[in-house]
Amino acid sequence: MWRVRRPSPGPSQSGPPFNALAARRLRAALNMRPEHVAHGIQVSYGLPYVTPDLVAAWERGTVSPRGPELTALAGMLWCSPGELIGRPQSLREHRVARGLAPEDVARAVGLGLAAYRRMEEADDWHGTDRQSALLADALGLTMPDFVVVMGREEKLADLLTSAVTTRWQGCVRPIAKLAPLDRRVLENVLQVLHQDYQGRMSSTLGWGGGTADSGAGGRDFLDRIVEHFWSAVEKHP
Repeated sequence: MWRVRRPSPGPSQSGPPFNALAARRLRAALNMRPEHVAHGIQVSYGLPYVTPDLVAAWERGTVSPRGPELTALAGMLWCSPGELIGRPQSLREHRVARGLAPEDVARAVGLGLAAYRRMEEADDWHGTDRQSALLADALGLTMPDFVVVMGREEKLADLLTSAVTTRWQGCVRPIAKLAPLDRRVLENVLQVLHQDYQGRMSSTLGWGGGTADSGAGGRDFLDRIVEHFWSAVEKHP
């Protein structure tokens, strides 16, 4: 039996984080088998190398579909490409999740295609503030996504750690530059996080000196400080 070889991936073709479980569940909900999906992709999307074995490999998570394959799979499963991937991290992953071509994003933010491609391939966005706002709108970025794409998450973690371990008031302005939130919201969130962390640590200094678990709880809080921050922002009235 002859096989059509799958094109070899180039160095910049790595795909977005694929959600294998979602693909399997969506296919099962449609009462389809891997061979039905593969045949549909071959006929309707012109990808003759997609076999039932390849579809099964996607669903096992041993290999991930790339650009055209992800689009074709989403079409067969009656869903958007974004429903088949995990949380995007890079510029390219966010663009693919929205089903946009590079030229679509370049046009939306007012950049030449070549300039945008260079930023995407290097995963190094350095547009102006206006272009950044347009990028967030074009890619549907949430504030946490925006911070990650801008390369600001590590710095945010450092500032949040400083805010909860020292005086939070001095961290409001630098944090606001990384995550442009309403100042009142930011102040309230930092105060809550500061009190939470200090409460955890005070238990290690109370009667009997606390326990190893309480100290570990403080370290775990700092390890997940960015997650705690966004959770508190979301819960803020």
